[in-house]
Amino acid sequence: MASDDNAARRGARPREPGLIGKTPPSMRGVTEAPGAEAAGTEHDVPALDDLLPLLDDLVPWSVAPLRFGRSWIVAPDVRTLRARWDRLTATEGAEREALFRPSRARTPSSAVAALPGQRTGTARFARESGPCPEAVRFAYGPFDEQWLLPDHRLIDNARPELWRVADEPQIFAVEQAYVPGPSGTGAAGHGAAGHGAAGHRAAGPALLVTAVLPEGRSPAGRPGRIRPLFRRPGGREPNLAPGLLPFLTRRYGHEVDAREWLAWTLAAALPSPAGCRVPLPADPEVWAAGVALGRELADVQLRGALSGSKPRLPGGRRPYVRAAVPARPEAVTYEAGEETLCLGEGRISPVPPEAWEFRVGGVRVLEQWFAQRTAPAEPGSLEAIGPVGWPQEWTSELLDLVTVLALLGAREPERAAFTAASGSATREELQAAGVLPVPDRARRPASVLDHQEEGPEGQFALL
Repeated sequence: MASDDNAARRGARPREPGLIGKTPPSMRGVTEAPGAEAAGTEHDVPALDDLLPLLDDLVPWSVAPLRFGRSWIVAPDVRTLRARWDRLTATEGAEREALFRPSRARTPSSAVAALPGQRTGTARFARESGPCPEAVRFAYGPFDEQWLLPDHRLIDNARPELWRVADEPQIFAVEQAYVPGPSGTGAAGHGAAGHGAAGHRAAGPALLVTAVLPEGRSPAGRPGRIRPLFRRPGGREPNLAPGLLPFLTRRYGHEVDAREWLAWTLAAALPSPAGCRVPLPADPEVWAAGVALGRELADVQLRGALSGSKPRLPGGRRPYVRAAVPARPEAVTYEAGEETLCLGEGRISPVPPEAWEFRVGGVRVLEQWFAQRTAPAEPGSLEAIGPVGWPQEWTSELLDLVTVLALLGAREPERAAFTAASGSATREELQAAGVLPVPDRARRPASVLDHQEEGPEGQFALL
């Protein structure tokens, strides 16, 4: 993964590699590790992780990553997006088209409906002269919330079915594409994270959650899958295999709901070349302990949204700015002995090694976060419009990110007990219980007809 690390440091989004080997149809968009097919056919007796159910079967409705087509519609701050919009709408004709960056899916002349729930224009963008639409918070990568212009005329494939269910109760689980990691390393570079039942090791966690709409790609550029927890707005109709919750209720002796299921999955999910797998232990006490850990992990990833308390490290371990970050830091590095994060001449400490080494898709999260804010842009492009220096809010966000990664990295060793849970229900057992196979309708989005949507040129859209 050295080339991807280098690409992240340069600020470029690494190009997406080709698919390797054969990927099961149920895991569209997830790459398979080299040699995975041979490993699965070497013995007549399947490996333990081959017997475990796939997340793709237990959370059947999933959506591919969003595809923007142009990067200027995303920025770490709202001021930048407004400045880019004003620059674009002040032009006409060929100049507007060049700044727009047309693609096969979108040009200034494209006729496009508004995104569900968004009050944006639907006239052809070539005639647009109005004010900048209100930006929305958006997960542009793991642990990297930025701002997005939610104008469907600007996005090649926005996945409208996700916008229809993106409300306050919703939680999006993002299944990361499998990226093989070096033996003995996990998300934080030294733990048991990513250690599958059959010895597969992944370069980062298999599953992340976010309360805001995610892009869905891993930092290495590989496509993952976006899995909403609920199929309808208002937290209605869990996106789970029919019969799964009753099966778990009988197995553990109390009513299991969708949020409890998600908590367990965060604690126990196993990455594998075929996709994320989920052990379901026989022991109710193991289940309860895993759910407790998973709820804490979810609360940290959701920045305290579940508990109402912002994640914090213990006193004396909270990171502080020791030297101000310069206006344009050229690189981010780490001094392990001093536990110091260096951004040019800027210094932040203490930064635990778990935070610096935390990786998703084989890429250090902190390096990727820095690259997204310091990448060089083509002169004269809309991407080149941005802050003249390093804004104070970026430093605040960075301190919060260090805290989140440190807390998550420190808990990674605890997950090993649940990823290796004994007596797990197998796919065969779930088939006997009528949970699997899932019906085709469960893999399709639900019909959401509780509001009107504006079509191209102000017409009402037909859903």
